[in-house]
Amino acid sequence: MAKQLITDHDSIVLLVDSFYAKARKDELIGPIFNEVIGDDWDKHLPTMYRFWGDILLNTHEYEGNPMVVHKQLNMRIPLEPAHFERWKKLFVETVWELFEGDKAELAAQRAVSIATVMQLKIAGYQ
Repeated sequence: MAKQLITDHDSIVLLVDSFYAKARKDELIGPIFNEVIGDDWDKHLPTMYRFWGDILLNTHEYEGNPMVVHKQLNMRIPLEPAHFERWKKLFVETVWELFEGDKAELAAQRAVSIATVMQLKIAGYQ
């Protein structure tokens, strides 16, 4: 499959769906996603489309506070540095497998930045 540019909602859907397909099967973070989201993937994925659409395409459609959601998650299932590292690895890997260009670079950079800030603020790890 030829790499493509991130240009529209379909690009965001491909990125998010491809990432979560990997994450759900991952031995380290898959159980967390599957326990917390359970059968609510139809609700979770559109939220993630809006989140990444805002970041990469300036859609202004996302409403929410990911920090609060992940703080609540951390109280339920303590998140460790290895969880954040795996998330970053899988997300960035997915970006570069599917995409190229400035928006792909932005997606990879923002993913690492977001995960790092969450790790510091939520789990308190460096």
